[in-house]
Amino acid sequence: MNVLTDSFNISTSGKGTYEITQEVNSIVSKSSITNGLVTVFVRHTSCSLIVMENADYSARTDLHAFFDHLVPEDTPYFVHTYEGSDDMPSHIRMCLTDVDKNVPIMNGEMVLGTWQGLFLFEHRRAPHKRHIAVSVCGQ
Repeated sequence: MNVLTDSFNISTSGKGTYEITQEVNSIVSKSSITNGLVTVFVRHTSCSLIVMENADYSARTDLHAFFDHLVPEDTPYFVHTYEGSDDMPSHIRMCLTDVDKNVPIMNGEMVLGTWQGLFLFEHRRAPHKRHIAVSVCGQ
């Protein structure tokens, strides 16, 4: 079995979804692994990774609105607000979505559906530089 581990950074401009499919595809291609698994991991507790529709932005607009409704900022009973009113909501949103994704690799490519893409889901209002680790394993 062969393994390639790599990483990249993505700068966000605040809350929202940022497609990272191309960056991960580049690492998979560099690995020369034709059949296996790619694991993507974001090294933060206030953003997450999701697989989401990448053809129509309105699907992500609705996702953003849903999470704003599901876990609103300025919730009066949150205690963990040291970094602002979006601090605790960002951690809860991360827990609901998670920090890693695994995607099979077949014939040297990630096996994503026609309209699927990998996205960093930024939960904080302020811009951040996010660090993403990628591990490609297989033959």
